[in-house]
Amino acid sequence: MTEAMIRKKPGMVSVKEMPVLQDGPPPGGFPPVRYARRIPTKGPSAIAMFLTAFVAFSWGMYEVGKGNKIRRALKEEKYAARRAILPILQAEEDERFVKEWKKYLEEEARIMKDVPGWKVGESVYHSGRWMPPATGELRPDIW
Repeated sequence: MTEAMIRKKPGMVSVKEMPVLQDGPPPGGFPPVRYARRIPTKGPSAIAMFLTAFVAFSWGMYEVGKGNKIRRALKEEKYAARRAILPILQAEEDERFVKEWKKYLEEEARIMKDVPGWKVGESVYHSGRWMPPATGELRPDIW
């Protein structure tokens, strides 16, 4: 495009003849320039987040409490069942102990038959108290 067409003045010979056209603001002026930092408010507020976390924590603790009650009831039921069968188990253990004790006394009598003055089944400690063995077999080395 030529200069004449841009300025709409046909027949111009020199640049000096060109009319002065200065740029200016648009009518009403330029819009204001934003220079301040503006962070948009997106998402829930701090109070809403705190209340949500509090409700979630409270509900979780409620569920833990319910689970503890159920677990406690199951544990009590198990202990009650054990207490109920304890006499039967003790009777079986007593019967096993008596059989084992008889075997032990027979073995002691067989081993000590040549020792004069030996009394089968008598304690060598003379404490005056009878204490059953704490665990299992009476003499694990001879069976």
